[in-house]
Amino acid sequence: MSGLGLAACADDSSDGGSNEAGGTAPGAGREECAQLEEFGDLSGREVSVYTSIIAPEDAVHKESYKVFEECTGATVAYEGSSEFEAQLVVRVQGGNAPDIAYIPQPGLLQTLVRDTDAVVAAPDSVSENVDEFFGEDWKAYGTVDDTFYAAPLGANVKSFVWYSPSQFEENGWEVPETWDDMLALSDEMVDAGVKPWCAGIESGDATGWPATDWLEDAVLRDAGPDVYDQWVNHDIPFNDPAIVESLDRVGGILKNEDYVNGGIGDVKSIATTAFQEGGLPILDGECGLHRQASFYAAQWPEGTDVSETGDVFAFYLPTTSDEFGTPVLGGGEFVAAFSDEPEVQAFQTYLSSDVWANEKAIATPGGWVSANTGLDIANLKSPIDQLSAEILQDPEAVFRFDGSDQMPGAVGAGSFWSEMTNWITGAETQATLDNIEDSWPS
Repeated sequence: MSGLGLAACADDSSDGGSNEAGGTAPGAGREECAQLEEFGDLSGREVSVYTSIIAPEDAVHKESYKVFEECTGATVAYEGSSEFEAQLVVRVQGGNAPDIAYIPQPGLLQTLVRDTDAVVAAPDSVSENVDEFFGEDWKAYGTVDDTFYAAPLGANVKSFVWYSPSQFEENGWEVPETWDDMLALSDEMVDAGVKPWCAGIESGDATGWPATDWLEDAVLRDAGPDVYDQWVNHDIPFNDPAIVESLDRVGGILKNEDYVNGGIGDVKSIATTAFQEGGLPILDGECGLHRQASFYAAQWPEGTDVSETGDVFAFYLPTTSDEFGTPVLGGGEFVAAFSDEPEVQAFQTYLSSDVWANEKAIATPGGWVSANTGLDIANLKSPIDQLSAEILQDPEAVFRFDGSDQMPGAVGAGSFWSEMTNWITGAETQATLDNIEDSWPS
């Protein structure tokens, strides 16, 4: 084990009432506890955790805490809620904050820090772990006004294109390495009588969000992470010429009648097709490509072989040039603390370590990954999780968090979605981006 480091204090008591850790850790002498010993004896202490992760996914989280509990003597009280985002703010403002919260949106972390003054800065041991095991971009999402608060926890990868390995093999197609290669492949599919792309952006009140991911991925590739950050933070207008260029690039696929919408209909059918069903025509050979995140693995029918030689798999959405490396669009959770008690700081440190990342991977049957570079990919059971981890751990990769999740709600969960839907059904690129710019709160 490595990556754990909370210095024990001199106090040798372990009565659970002291605000200092000390004594001999219950797991002292056991190999798996070797680097947890420095936490001291935390018996009788409890850490409360509040998250949006509910059953059945909560079970593997609780399983991953066993090493921490056995080695330190502290216990973890887990509470998941589907109303987490709204209730967390209420609880913090009401003086009933949990010790730890897993926050999926950097924007919510910023709100809590600035509006409540209740979030506790991360201890040095957590900061050092994040420096060792995560990229600077991940640390930045947990930093507010130059103070580091929250270490990354889990992650997902959105920059994926789903395809059928067997269909590719039968037709002699190869996974493209550049955007131009991907368009050339699309033309090959057209020549073979196959509509290359299938897509769907219908999602109830959130209709349009899959199209925002397309644009965010294109901006990262065309204009680079700095311009992406400026765009997300509104340091440049939403309708900046760079964004116009990227949306036109996306339109070269999604608004191309020769390319879409395999097995479903014309371009406009993208707006009325549920995103959950958008990629399914791949299984019938009616389309060849579908851009969607790693979590789309859950949408394939039961019995589908999701693997590199199976019914479906995914490849990294190619970049458009060598200038900006291999940008990755994705999401994740961050560990914020509302207490600086030693058991809380010890648990924060454990969660930011390679030790926890591997314990979580071992406990999870599939559907979870982390950007922690100390995670042994062999511990991940799902091939798509393994591929996600490889992409996240690529030292050349530049990660950026979902842009709409960071924008003001009126845009990120409002005009961005609706205007992209209008764009699919016929609106021009410039007018679409102008309308979103006009909706940005002053």
